[in-house]
Amino acid sequence: MQKKQNKKQGEQGRQGERFISLLPCLIALASGILMGLTVAPVGAWFLAWIALVPLWVLVVTSAKSKHQSPPVPPALFWGIGYHGVALSWITGIHPMTWLGVPWLPSLLITLFCWGFISLLGGVLVSIWAAVMVRLSGQKPWLRVLIGTAVWCGLESLWSAGPLWWSSLAYTQSPHNLVILHLGQLSGPNTVTAAIVAVNGLIAEGWTNRLRAASRREDAKISSASSAPLRFVNKYWVIATGLLITLHLIGFILYSRPIAQLPEAALKVGIVQGNIPNRLLQSSEGFRRAQENYTNGYLTLADQGVDAVLTPEGALPIFQRNLLGTALVAAVKEKGVVAWIGAFGERGDSYTISLFTFNSKGEIVSRYDKSKLVPLGEYIPFEEILGGIVQRLSPLEAHQVPGSANQIFDTPFGRAIASICYESAFPEQFRRQAAAGGQFIISSSNDAHYTASMPFQHHAQDIMRAIETDRWSARATNTGYSGFIDPHGRTLWISGYNTYETHAETIYRRQTQTLYVRWGDWLTPLLLISSEGAWLLIQLGHSKKIG
Repeated sequence: MQKKQNKKQGEQGRQGERFISLLPCLIALASGILMGLTVAPVGAWFLAWIALVPLWVLVVTSAKSKHQSPPVPPALFWGIGYHGVALSWITGIHPMTWLGVPWLPSLLITLFCWGFISLLGGVLVSIWAAVMVRLSGQKPWLRVLIGTAVWCGLESLWSAGPLWWSSLAYTQSPHNLVILHLGQLSGPNTVTAAIVAVNGLIAEGWTNRLRAASRREDAKISSASSAPLRFVNKYWVIATGLLITLHLIGFILYSRPIAQLPEAALKVGIVQGNIPNRLLQSSEGFRRAQENYTNGYLTLADQGVDAVLTPEGALPIFQRNLLGTALVAAVKEKGVVAWIGAFGERGDSYTISLFTFNSKGEIVSRYDKSKLVPLGEYIPFEEILGGIVQRLSPLEAHQVPGSANQIFDTPFGRAIASICYESAFPEQFRRQAAAGGQFIISSSNDAHYTASMPFQHHAQDIMRAIETDRWSARATNTGYSGFIDPHGRTLWISGYNTYETHAETIYRRQTQTLYVRWGDWLTPLLLISSEGAWLLIQLGHSKKIG
C-alpha cells in the first residue's frame, strides 16, 4: 500500500513538474493571444502597450534562473499566439470549391497557409528572444534599447519579403490615430518602437521588483521588520512619461490643419459591385459585373464626379477585351475619367492591373500589382513547390508581378496606386509619394475572406494615408470601401456585402513628411546606437579587468 501511495505521489510530482515546465510557454501563448486581440474583429488596441511584458519578463528572468525553461520556446508560442489570432481571417479562403479545389485539399491548403505564417511569426520572435538572452547581464536601459532596435530590424526584414501583414504598429489602427502620426516621422516602425520600448520599460520595472523581493527572501528579513516594496519604481515612471510624451508628439502632428484649396479638389466616386468571387468567374457573374459597374458609373457621373474608381478585378477580362464593354462605352458617353480593375497582358503571362480611361474612353495609364499573394496568386519557390501545389489546386502560375518602381500618371496629376495586398507594404506608398504622387487610390477585392480581414485592410490604408500625408479613396468588391483624410479619419465607409456607390471630395497634396523624404531612418539609428552603446560598455568592462 505504501509503495502504491509513493508511486502515486511520484507520478503527481512528475505531472506537477511538467506543468511547471510548460507554464512559461502557456503564459507566453496567452500574452501573444492578447496582442492578437488588438486588431479586428476585437480591436482592443490598448492591450498592445502591455501584451509584450510577460514575454519580456520570461526571457530576462529565465536567462538568470536554472529553474526556468529556455526563453526561445515561450517566444515561439508568443509569436504563434499573436500572428495566429491576428491572421485567423486567412481561414476564410476555405472552401475554395469555386476555384475547382476539392473540399479536403482546400482545407489542407488553408491550414498550411495559416500555420506557416503563424510559425514564421513565432520564429522571428524567437530570434529576438535569443538576442535578449545574451543581454541578461546588461543594464536594463541597454536591454530596452537593443530589444527595441532588434524588434524593429526583424520587422523591416520580414516586410522586405513576400509575406507581411501584422506589424505591431497596426495594432493601433484605426482607433489610436494620435500615436499613428508618429509614422510621419519614420514610418510604421516608429510606432512599433514606441510599443516595444514602453512594454520593455514596464517589464524591466517588474523584474526589478522580482529581484528586490528575491534579495529580501535571501536575506531572510521578516516582513514585519522590513520596509515594504515600493509599488512604483523608476522604470514605470519612465514608461508612463514616454507613453505620454509620444502621444503628445502624435497629437501635435494630428492637430495640424489640412489645407483644402479649391483648385486641388477632386471629386471621386466609388462603385462597390458586391459580386462574390465564386460567381464572378461565371458568365452570369460577368454579366452582373458589367451591369453593376456600368450603372454605378452612370449614377456617379450624373452626380458630377471627376472620376470613378472600381475595385481590383472589377471586370475579370483582359485589356484587349475592355474596349468592347458597356462600362467603357459609358465612359465615352459621359466623358468622366474611370479607373477600371481588370487583367493586363505581358507575353504569355498576365497581371492584375488598374487602367486609367480618359474622357474619350482611351487607356492613358496602367498600374500592375507588384505584391502578389503567395499561393493565392503565385507559387513561391515554384521550382520546388510547384508540382506539389498543382496536385492540390488548379492554380495557374502564370500571373506575374508589376515593376517595383512604377509611376501612375492620371489626367489629374500623379497618383499613388495600390492594389489589394500592397496596402501592407508602406515602402510602396512612400516611394510613389516621393516621386510626386498627390493622392491615393486603392483598389481591392477581399470577397473571399471574413469581415475582419477587410476591416484590417482598411486599417492598413489608414496608416498609409497618415504616413504619406495624403487623401485616400479605397474601392473594394464587397467591402469595406471608404475615403480617408491625411489624418487617418474615415470620412465614409461602406457596408459589408452590399452594393453601393458613393462620392467624396478629396484634395491633391504635394507635402512630404520626414518619412517620405528619408524613409525608415529610425531603425538603422536604433541598431547603430544600441550596438555602439553595447561596445562602449564592453570596452569599459575590459578596462576594469585590465
